[in-house]
Amino acid sequence: MNVQESWEKALRYTEIVRPRIQPLLTFEATHLPYVFLAESLVNQGDTVVRKGEVLVEQPSLVLPYNLPIFEGFDFEKRSSLEQDMLSAFLLVRGVRFPSLKYQNKTESLDIHQGRLKNAVDQYSLQLQKEENVSTGLLMGPEDCWQFSVLIFICSQVLRSADGDMRKLLEDFRKRNRK
Repeated sequence: MNVQESWEKALRYTEIVRPRIQPLLTFEATHLPYVFLAESLVNQGDTVVRKGEVLVEQPSLVLPYNLPIFEGFDFEKRSSLEQDMLSAFLLVRGVRFPSLKYQNKTESLDIHQGRLKNAVDQYSLQLQKEENVSTGLLMGPEDCWQFSVLIFICSQVLRSADGDMRKLLEDFRKRNRK
């Protein structure tokens, strides 16, 4: 499957079951933990459980507008898609990430013995019981999990944009009063 097909498949089948309720931090790095669930391609009837975290932070050097940095998404393992090509690929499709560094770290990769629906119910209930407002729960195709996680991150950035603008304006006004 080529990159375009993977992207379209992820768009079609990715579902954010439980978004992160806690907003992104405006002036600090934000940890975005997630649980990604997918039907196993190897063991029919089982579910792949990928737990990870994306760290969204200011890069150590100033980046041009619309030039995000993606690390740890393993795109290069699946295809020859490199950093610059990924940014261009997304930009051409109208997907714009702020010029920040997005670093993915997979914490665990397990198999849940049971159907996807059962796994979704179990992890939804677990996050609810823990009153976990920072972890997102999403499901999508296992063979294009990277794009599913990017879709999740993009949705979280969009949800925080309005509040971020208010905080930036408040900060600007405070600094100009001094």
